[in-house]
Amino acid sequence: MELDGRVVVVTGGTRGVGAGIARSFLTAGAEVVVCARRPPDGPVAAAGREASFVAADLRDPAAVRDVCAGIAERYGRLDCLVNNAGGTPYRLLGEGEAQRHARVVELNLLAPMTASLAAYPLLRESRGSVVMIGSVSGTRPSPGTAAYGAAKAGLENLARSMAVEWAPEVRVNSLVLGMVRTELSHLHYGDETGIAAVGATVPLGRLAEPSDVGEAAVFLASPRAGYVSGASLLVHGGGERPAFLDAATVNRGARVDAGAGAGAGAGAETASGAAGTDVAGTDTATANEED
Repeated sequence: MELDGRVVVVTGGTRGVGAGIARSFLTAGAEVVVCARRPPDGPVAAAGREASFVAADLRDPAAVRDVCAGIAERYGRLDCLVNNAGGTPYRLLGEGEAQRHARVVELNLLAPMTASLAAYPLLRESRGSVVMIGSVSGTRPSPGTAAYGAAKAGLENLARSMAVEWAPEVRVNSLVLGMVRTELSHLHYGDETGIAAVGATVPLGRLAEPSDVGEAAVFLASPRAGYVSGASLLVHGGGERPAFLDAATVNRGARVDAGAGAGAGAGAETASGAAGTDVAGTDTATANEED
């Protein structure tokens, strides 16, 4: 398969988006190591193969260095690091002390930097790559998750700087995620009707699946993306419909007629945009804080 013999680490890879990424790499033939604070409920597996698990707190530089040393001893190489671990609880800026918001920045920005620095010698030797898992929260206002949005904006900039400093040996790219359907989606959107309504606000008509993110990550790690570095690939189904289009009065009758068959999704669009929460961020946050 395309990545036979390659070794990949996926942080926060025990469930949700991270597990989807890990499964895509397994299907592509790679040896996969998932890293989190606690083990998964069951094996992360695909194509008849299983990912290995390593326990570590990614905010602890010594622990991360130990993970990389263990990978070097077991596999003798590392070809791709996927910095997926991260996330945040919902908390308005005025409702938390600076230290609480700083922990969000530590998890979403400093931890990926720590992991990347620890992995760099192995990645340089293999001429490998780093894939940062970003969020649309880093490209627009993120009320209720402001520290998370700021950290994700910083992560994307960090990736671009790393891509320049570490070239030509190591490529560094970002995936910028929108809403992803995971096992925790019901906590954010309710039952299947609510999930479908939110999905209908996306131009492609649905939430992303973790496998959609995984396939994009496999592409960036593969030889097919050999000349792609310092790039940000949007994985958001076309983004969000601008709210002003629904607020404007011009051609309103035509819009109402065109949207008559859209069902509940048409009405949910503005509310979804205002919430400022993407499942990719909140799902990894829950996974990380619990794992």
